[in-house]
Order: sequence, then C-alpha cells, then structure tokens
Amino acid sequence: MDKRNQLRQHKLAIRDNLSPRLREKMSRSIKHLLLSHPAVTAADHLFMYVHFRSEVSTLPLLETLLSQGKGVSVPLTQLDTSCLLAVGITDPVKQLAPGCYGIPEPTPEQVAAATVDPGKINTVLVPGSVFDRLGGRLGYGGGFYDRFLTQSAPDAVRVGLAFEDQLTDAVPMQPHDQFMDMLVTEKRIYDCRRLRDGKDSNIQG
Repeated sequence: MDKRNQLRQHKLAIRDNLSPRLREKMSRSIKHLLLSHPAVTAADHLFMYVHFRSEVSTLPLLETLLSQGKGVSVPLTQLDTSCLLAVGITDPVKQLAPGCYGIPEPTPEQVAAATVDPGKINTVLVPGSVFDRLGGRLGYGGGFYDRFLTQSAPDAVRVGLAFEDQLTDAVPMQPHDQFMDMLVTEKRIYDCRRLRDGKDSNIQG
C-alpha cells in the first residue's frame, strides 16, 4: 500500500471512530464559521456535497442556505464519464435519494428538471479524507472533485470541509490533485492561498 492510501485509511479510521454526537457538534461549529465568511455570504450559487457516513454534516448547512435564498446544487456522480454533474435542489427531503455508492444524490426527476450550468457556481464545498493547512487534499481515490474543479468550475472558490483530526502536516500531492483556497474545521478557517504564498495566515475562529 502506498503512502497516500495509508494516510487516507488512517485518517478515515480516525474520523469513523468519532462519536455521532461529537461529529454533529463539530459540524455545527463548521457551519457557524462558514455562514459568516464572504465565500458563502457573497455567493449567489454554491455547489456542495451531501454528507455520507462520517463526513462533516452538510444537510443543516444546505437547508440554511436555501432559507437564505441562495442557489444550491449538489453532485450527481456519473460513472460512465467519471465526472460530477451539478443539479439544483430546493427541497432535500423530496429531491434526494440514495445514489452512487449509497451517497444521497438528486433523484432522476430532479436531474431532468434542474441541471445547473457550472459556470454559475461561485463556491464549491469539497469533502475529503485528508487535508493540510496549505490546501492540499486527498479525496477518496476517484478524482471526481479534482476533475470538476478543473474542468467544470475552475473559477469557483474551493472550500474544503474537515475535522481537525483529518489534518496532516503535508498531503503527498500528485499533479492532478487540486489545492483548496480555504479549509474550514470545527476550530478555525485556514486561508490556504495566503499560507501557500507565505503571507499572514489570516486564520479565523
């Protein structure tokens, strides 16, 4: 097993071992930090993952964004093209159902009715298994978000969501891996671009 897979499995095991109650508490803290940041407050349309298993919970955030009148789209995994399709939703309860790998995804009816032009997306909220403070990220091995960020929404602000326990000193990046602009944990917001430039970290939280 290579270093990347070892690191991924190690951090995912730590995340999986967090109690559901603690994960929800930390997810609320992440939501609170996000809702006060310009990457969210100034965005007209956000593309965001729907959490699965032990990921940072996003449904409460999604519901709040919708109540604020934000445009929100979520991913549909297209295995035939290895790409993500952005689909707008307004009612998560009615418009999401278990999809690829059991992950909640837009229903076929919603896909047919509300596919979103990714050029309209201002901010992308990205899941992952491992992150570092410079914005390095390991996903789950499929490269779906890396392709979406480079091919579909290259100008969107990239925001990684993670628990502090998922952070490492330096993610072993490969050429196709995409850096985050920001990383939000339950403790703080890391301005990854400024950190990569060696400037003041402007950490909030």
